Amino acid sequence: MDDAYPNDRALAEAVLANRPGAFERLVREYQGLCWHIVQRMVRNPEDARELCQDTFLRVHQCLHQYRGESALKSWIGRVAYTIALRHLQHKRIPLVESRDDDEGNALLENIGDGFDLEAACMDEETRRHLHAAIEALPPLQRTVLTLYYLDEISIPEIACITGLAGGTIKSHLFRSRLRLREALENRTGVAA
Repeated sequence: MDDAYPNDRALAEAVLANRPGAFERLVREYQGLCWHIVQRMVRNPEDARELCQDTFLRVHQCLHQYRGESALKSWIGRVAYTIALRHLQHKRIPLVESRDDDEGNALLENIGDGFDLEAACMDEETRRHLHAAIEALPPLQRTVLTLYYLDEISIPEIACITGLAGGTIKSHLFRSRLRLREALENRTGVAA
């Protein structure tokens, strides 16, 4: 079978072969992604650190299952996401607000709504309000939004990480942008 990601497969094989420094290289390369996913979902820095450690322990234990069919980044992101998700479920923390569930998770094909997130962040005060509004989002929406806009991860990669359908991700992005626009309009009094 041809690997779609030969460099990723080579790194995985180096780790599996216990080559010196290989696992450390893997951790170094993907710890930022792991932290972003876990911290955005969990928000408690102590829990996030512990869950990131759990993620890399799980990656080490299950790396033999990685086949190179997706990017290692997506595979590790999926492990981090699953661990954070289980943590939230264990703590009974909802991933989305109940009003989001009531909408029936309508799939949106177009995430554009005319809201220019970058233009809305031009001044420092607006940037602070935007950051607070992002932090107030439910864990799933906050995670999807920041993966897409801040980490610049594509919708197909986010789908690999979260296991959500692309349309569902677009729906979460649309709702998140709508909530951010409303929050900015309410706090600044200016239509975003």
